[in-house]
Amino acid sequence: MFSALSSVQDEAVDKSNFKECNQIAFYRRQKLLRPGKSLYRALLDSVTLSDENVKFQIIHEENKVLLEVEIYEIEGNIFRLKINEAAPLRARYEVPDVLIKEPTTQRLSISQKEAGILMLTSVNKDYMLQVTANPFQVELLSKGETVLSMNSNGLLYFEHLQPPPSDRSTSENEETASDSSKEKQEDLGLWQEKFGSFLDIKVHGPSSVGVDFSLHGFDHIYGIPQHAESLLLKNTSDGDAYRLYNLDIFGHKIHDKIGIYGSVPLLLAHKPNRTSGIFWLNSSETLVDINTKAVHIQSGSAADTAKQRAMPLTDVRWMSESGIIDVFLLMGPTAFDIFKQFAQLTGTQALPPLFSLGYHQCRWNYEDEQDVKAVDAGFDEHDIPYDVIWLDIEHTDGKRYFTWDKKKFQNPKRMQELLRKKKRKLVVIVDPHIKADPMYALYSQGKDKGYFVKDRNGQDFEGICWPGSSCYLDFTNPEVRKWYADQFAFKTYKGSTNILFVWNDMNEPSVFKGAELTMQKDAVHYNNWEHRELHNLYGFYQQMATAEGLIKRSSGKERPFVLTRSFFAGSQKYGAVWTGDNTAEWGYLKISIPMLLTISLAGISFCGADVGGFIGDPEPELLVRWYQAGAYQPFFRGHSNMESKRREPWLFGEKNTQIIREAIRERYVLLPYLYTLFYRAYTEAEPVMRPLWIEFPGKLETFGVENEYMLGKQVWHFYILPYMIWYDFRTFIQMEDPGTLKIPVTLDKIPVFQRGGTVIPLKTAAGKSTEWMIDISYELRVALDTEACAIGELYLDDGHSFQYLHKKQFLYRKFTFHKNVLSSSCMDESGQYHATCVVERVIFLGLGQQPTFVTVCSKDGKEKEVVFTYDTKTSVLMLENLALSIDTDWKICIK
Repeated sequence: MFSALSSVQDEAVDKSNFKECNQIAFYRRQKLLRPGKSLYRALLDSVTLSDENVKFQIIHEENKVLLEVEIYEIEGNIFRLKINEAAPLRARYEVPDVLIKEPTTQRLSISQKEAGILMLTSVNKDYMLQVTANPFQVELLSKGETVLSMNSNGLLYFEHLQPPPSDRSTSENEETASDSSKEKQEDLGLWQEKFGSFLDIKVHGPSSVGVDFSLHGFDHIYGIPQHAESLLLKNTSDGDAYRLYNLDIFGHKIHDKIGIYGSVPLLLAHKPNRTSGIFWLNSSETLVDINTKAVHIQSGSAADTAKQRAMPLTDVRWMSESGIIDVFLLMGPTAFDIFKQFAQLTGTQALPPLFSLGYHQCRWNYEDEQDVKAVDAGFDEHDIPYDVIWLDIEHTDGKRYFTWDKKKFQNPKRMQELLRKKKRKLVVIVDPHIKADPMYALYSQGKDKGYFVKDRNGQDFEGICWPGSSCYLDFTNPEVRKWYADQFAFKTYKGSTNILFVWNDMNEPSVFKGAELTMQKDAVHYNNWEHRELHNLYGFYQQMATAEGLIKRSSGKERPFVLTRSFFAGSQKYGAVWTGDNTAEWGYLKISIPMLLTISLAGISFCGADVGGFIGDPEPELLVRWYQAGAYQPFFRGHSNMESKRREPWLFGEKNTQIIREAIRERYVLLPYLYTLFYRAYTEAEPVMRPLWIEFPGKLETFGVENEYMLGKQVWHFYILPYMIWYDFRTFIQMEDPGTLKIPVTLDKIPVFQRGGTVIPLKTAAGKSTEWMIDISYELRVALDTEACAIGELYLDDGHSFQYLHKKQFLYRKFTFHKNVLSSSCMDESGQYHATCVVERVIFLGLGQQPTFVTVCSKDGKEKEVVFTYDTKTSVLMLENLALSIDTDWKICIK
C-alpha cells in the first residue's frame, strides 16, 4: 500500500527554532550523572506505616539534603512512588486535575526491615517491594520475579530549591576565574538559560528531577506520545532523547524524537507473558532515554557458570525540568489491565456524539456562507455522506474568536439552519490567544478580571499569533475556565446554535516569534506557578473548559464535541485529538498509523490524522489511499492548508470520486460497530484502534507491526492474518492459510478482514449523514471460528444526549452463535431504550454445510421459517427481509 514513498521535505521545518536535547540545560545537568552507585541512602529508622502509605527519608551522601519517599499501593495492581524534598524552601509543583480522584489506597505490610532491606508486601501477597537502603534502590517483584527496579543505575536526580546567590552579576573588573565560573554556571543554566535571542530567567533556580527504571525481561517498549515516530520505541543515544514538550512544529519531520503537539508520559513494556506500564505524572518539559540490552543471568547453580542465558533488560530514564517525582507503576499483568489501570487514574474516553464519528470536511478556509452552501451541496450532488463542515480562523472578525466576519458570514444562524435541515453540523475554531484590542469584549473583560497569563514582571504576557499582538488566557485558573465556559452560552456567543461545535487549535500554546514558538517558561500563572511547571497542561485545560462550556450551554443535557491539538494524560475525558500539521506525502500517511496507535495506547481513543495531508497537494492516488485508511480510523477528517489546492472528494475525476465515495460509505455502514467500540472505550478503557500485539500478546512476530491494526477485536486492516480463521470483509472469502499473505491490492480496494468467531453489527446502507441513518435497518455479519461459534455486541442510544448516563436510556445487546443457533440477548438489564430499527439481514460466513431449513423464534415462542440463500463455493448463508426487533430477544435456528 505504501510503495510510493516519497522523500520528506526537510525545509518545511526551520530546525533552528527548536532546541536539540543538548541545548536543554537541565538535560545537560542530568547527563553529568552517569550510571553507577547512587549517592542516595535510605534512612530505614525513619520508616512510618499508615493505612495510606509507607514513608521514609533518603539522604544525599554529599549535599546531605533529605528527601521524603512515599510508597502507596492502589487497588487494582498499581503502585505509586512520590519523592519530594523533606523541607523545601517553597512548595514544589504537583500536577492537579489530571487524576480523576485521589486514588483508593490499600495498606502495605512490612514483612522485613533488617540488614539494610525494607520488604513491603501487597494486600493480595502477589507483589513485594524491596527497598535497599545503601545505595537506595526499589525493586518490584511479582511472585518472586523482578518485574522492574528503580534507581538500579543510580540516576536518581533531585535539585533541591535554594536561595538565589546574593549577587549573580559579575563586574567587568572581576578576575578571569570569576568569568570562567560564570560561563560554567551559564552553561549549566542554573539561574538563567539562553536560547538564541531568548533569555529564560529562573527566579527559583534549578529544580530538575529524574530517575531510572529497569524493566526486566522486556525489549518491546511503546507509548509516550506524541512523536512522528515508529510504534516501537527506539534506543536513544546521548543528545537524542524522546522529548515530551508540546510544540507547534509546522510540517514536522518524520522519524524524529522531538516533542510535537501533545504529551502523555505513559510508557508500556510488553513481553509474551506480561505487560507493565510507567506513568510519570509531571507536566514540565520531560526527556526520556531508553536503552535495551541483553544481560546474562545465571540459570543453574552459582557454581555452574556455563548455564548462563541472555535476557533482555530495558533501562528507561525520565528527566523533567521541575516538579516532584510522582510515578505510577501499572502492573497489568495484561495490556487490557494496563488500560483499565490508567483509566482508573485519568478517566476513560468520553462517549462521543454519534455525528462526530462520521466524516468531517475541513479547510483553511471555507470562504463565506456561499462557499459553505456549495460544498455542502457538492456532497449531496455526488452522493457522498458527510456530517460536519468546519470553519478555520478566517470566519472570524479579524481573528477575534467567538465572532463572525461581518461581510463573509453575515447571517451565521441562517447558514446553520440550512445545515440543520440537512441533518448536519458545523465546527468552528476557537484558539486560546486573544487579540489585544481594547474594543474586543473578550480581551477587555479578560484584562479587567486579570485572567491572562502574566510575564515575569507581572504584566500581561503578550505574544504574536494569528491576530497579531495577543494575550493568553490562564486556563489553569478554575475561575477563568468557568468564565471561558460561559462564553459558549447561546446568548453570549452571538450567531451560535446548538449544531455548532468547537475546535481548539494553537493551544500548546503557539506563540509566533517566541522561544521555540511557544510561551516563555518564566511566564506566570494562577497561584504564582511559572509556565515551566505546567507547560504540557495548557491545551488540556483549554479543552476541559471548552467541553464544559458546550455542556453548560445545553443545561447539561447534550454531549460536547471538542477537537484539540495539544493534549496531556486525561485529555480523553474531553474529546478528540488529531496529529497536527502533517504533509501530503506518502511518508506521512505511513507514519500516521503508528502515531495513532501510540496515542490510542495512551488512553486517547478518539484520534485521527488529517486525510490527504494538511500541507501541500496530494497526488490523486495518495488522496484515495488516505481516505481508505482514514475511513477505518477513529476520527475521520479531510483538511488542507490555505496554500493547498481545493480538494473536495469529487475534484479528482469520476474514478477517484467513486473510490472515495465507497470508502466513506464503508465508514458509515460500519458505524454501529464503531459506536459500540467507543462505548467499550468509555466503559472498559479498551482502545478503539489497537496494534496487533494487544490482541495476540504471545505472538512475538506481531510486537513490532505498525503498518496494520485492528478496530476492536474483530476488524483487521491490512495484511498479516495471525493463526485463526479470517474472512475478507467484502467478498466473505475465508483465508485458508494463516500467517503472512500476499494480497493483490488494487486502487479501489484495501485489505480488510473480519476475525472468525465474531459478530459485527452494520447498517444495510449509508445515509447522507449519521442522523439520516437512524431508521436504516441493521445487518449482522456472523463469522464462524474453527468451533463454528461467534459472539458480538451492539450498543445503541440516542447518539447525542447524556440520557444514557442519567436516565439509563440505552440498549446493550449480545449476539451469540453456538450449536447452529444465533441468539440476541440483553447484555445490561439496567439499560432501557426503545428502538424502532430492525435487523433486516444476517450473513453467516464459514457455515460448512447447506441448511435444510432456517427458522426464527421470537421471545413469545412463535416460530416461523425464513427464506435463505446458500453459496456452496464460499460457504456463505444469507438471510434477508427479517424485520427482527433490535431491542428484544430472538433466536435464529439453522437445521
